[in-house]
Amino acid sequence: MVSDSELKVAVLGLGYIGLPTAAVIARTGVQVLGVDVTQSVVDTVNSGKVHIEEVDLDGLVSGVVARGNLRASTMIEPADVFVIAVPTPFGENHAPNIGYVLQAATTVAAVLKAGDVVILESTSPVGTTEKVRDLLAQLRPDLKVPGRTGESADIAIAYCPERVLPGRILVELIDNDRVIGGITPRCARKALAFYRRFVRGACVTTTSRAAEMTKLTENAFRDVNIAFANELSLIADKMGVDVWEVIRLANRHPRVNILSPGPGVGGHCIAVDPWFLVSAAPDQTPLIRTAREVNDGKVAHTTARAIELIEQLPGVPVACLGLAFKANIDDFRESPALKVAADLANRFGDRICIVEPYASALPTPFDGTGARLIDIDTAIERCPIMIVLVDHEVFKSVPLDERATKLVYDTRGIWPDQPPASAPPVPLRRIA
Repeated sequence: MVSDSELKVAVLGLGYIGLPTAAVIARTGVQVLGVDVTQSVVDTVNSGKVHIEEVDLDGLVSGVVARGNLRASTMIEPADVFVIAVPTPFGENHAPNIGYVLQAATTVAAVLKAGDVVILESTSPVGTTEKVRDLLAQLRPDLKVPGRTGESADIAIAYCPERVLPGRILVELIDNDRVIGGITPRCARKALAFYRRFVRGACVTTTSRAAEMTKLTENAFRDVNIAFANELSLIADKMGVDVWEVIRLANRHPRVNILSPGPGVGGHCIAVDPWFLVSAAPDQTPLIRTAREVNDGKVAHTTARAIELIEQLPGVPVACLGLAFKANIDDFRESPALKVAADLANRFGDRICIVEPYASALPTPFDGTGARLIDIDTAIERCPIMIVLVDHEVFKSVPLDERATKLVYDTRGIWPDQPPASAPPVPLRRIA
């Protein structure tokens, strides 16, 4: 492969994975073009700024753009390596939608040349990389594609999913092990050589199908274990037991490690990817399906519990703490916290106040509800009812003496010292 200074990489999709990936690659001295369909995203990146919240990403993007190693465009250009990092949502009946992936592959086909490497990073159903291969073969009959010719192929095609934690993406893109699945072993080796330029973790090669299923397996594993914790919380509610105390005590067993329950499961990965396995093998996935149903059902349970609490103090302001799908990020995709808060806003209107330190304005589900965005200090001062939906650090920092008299529903277990509140503690004031 060519040297870093000569290598050209195109990253298609500048979202929560694509932009950090492009910036990390650009930091090695490689010329990176980020391609996105949204002009505002392209303009933001080209100005050296970011449109997503991620630790240290703003500084990294600013630096690589200033050095000329990263630029963005809505148009594809020839490159040596193409990395596809576009969304893979599910559609009706939770069937996976790989339309964005195939659209990106179509875009790449227009500039593909012999010697290029095409890598799919988007979480995808098993067999998607082969569909990308087949599409490229159809669109570019002048090129010999891997697995479709008895001769050496002109291009390499592989699958390598990310496995990063929001808030630690820049670290984990480099340090975490990577599973690289090639259409052929030669494809896997070509992709391996590329990832070795910026990944310190182990890079393990396999087939594209095995790599695709590995990614889905990782997220389904997490989903099933979270579902167990959420189901425990439902049982504890029914029996009048503190689920956090039960989990703390159970986890003292040397071979037990129960995760934390919450209002559901969010994010583009865990809340979505297990459905890809269910869709592919519905008769073989009763456990995975049930886990998805338990976690999705926790949203309705949380909303019902919150309504019961709010109705104890008619007419007073209510603070919903958090909208993100997990702590200390600005990602609201599939967020159970957002769904609960939006349901409450639609029911109680301007009584609902949202505290979300990672938002400058309320997202569209709150349009027309009368809900308003406030900060944590205003919530403490004016809201007798507080519903904790996300465990942001700023919420954890609220001491007991500032919330002791509040009526609290803590879905994240961040305030184990919170005493029960029996009545409005102070004269109630509407938020202007």
